[in-house]
Amino acid sequence: MTISTKIMVWTLSLSFLLFSTKSAFPLDEVNVTLPSKSFQFVIFPIAKERGYMKEEGIDLNIIVTGSTVGIQAVLAGDMHFTGSGSSALVAVTKGNAPLKTVLAVNDQVLQWLMVRPQISSLKELKNKKVAVTGVASVATFMFKQVVPKYGLDANKDVTFIAFGPGQRLAAMMSGAVDAGLLTTEDRFAALDQGMKELMYLGKEVKNSWGTVATTDRFIKEQPKLMAGFMRATLKALRLVKQNREVAVDAIVKFSELKRELAERTYDDVIGTFTSNGVVDEETQKNDLDIVRLVAKVKKEVPIERAYNFSFAAQADKELTQAGWRP
Repeated sequence: MTISTKIMVWTLSLSFLLFSTKSAFPLDEVNVTLPSKSFQFVIFPIAKERGYMKEEGIDLNIIVTGSTVGIQAVLAGDMHFTGSGSSALVAVTKGNAPLKTVLAVNDQVLQWLMVRPQISSLKELKNKKVAVTGVASVATFMFKQVVPKYGLDANKDVTFIAFGPGQRLAAMMSGAVDAGLLTTEDRFAALDQGMKELMYLGKEVKNSWGTVATTDRFIKEQPKLMAGFMRATLKALRLVKQNREVAVDAIVKFSELKRELAERTYDDVIGTFTSNGVVDEETQKNDLDIVRLVAKVKKEVPIERAYNFSFAAQADKELTQAGWRP
């Protein structure tokens, strides 16, 4: 082989290594389970479709399933992350489950109390029925803690009825219930159909929302995957906060909302999105206090037992130092 031929072969080989490294090796499969296709979780399909996950060597699979099933799948090792962070906190508090909440998408609770047109105050909910996701859900307990200052004892005066995803508004419209704790998407649909808004829980409590959890084992055994997953996720979070058009397109596709509703939703709640996936210790403590009520546990749970935001904080630092922008 001549020298010129060797140089050509070497050049071609080097080019392959430089430009094809990502495809030359198999991607690590990472599975995330989400309880719904709510707006706050749009960061995950964005991170996948924009190539952020692939840049970190990750093939991300997104599965939508119930919170209980999702938590069980993560504990069994079939899933790596769950968007049911509140349920993970309950499992930690009640059963000392080996889970950590590692990301918070929102620093406000995205739940609204919507009522039928004839109701004009919280006091008028006495002896009425309220639709919720679960009678022992975190949002229901938050509501119970807030309403006494408005003259209502939710433990005695209100009947809570649990409905599945997308069924609470229908129950209100049919008259089966008088009010409902609704999500961002259902809130506007309720307003458009003549329902009234009495309360936004996000302004009444200092808690997080859209939280993501994983196992202690995954954190310990897969730190590189943890770091890569978090960098890709925070890139998507930054993109959502900075690019309305891209975010709205993703909401329409992922949450299956009409564009007008997606735009209204984005404009209304984008201010609740965290800048780095982290909430302060006061918020973490408040989350645990509510969860202890849900789990009927008196003993306090140390923050470090339930949370690990170190990977999110480090990823945010790395992206900032690198000058990364969407």
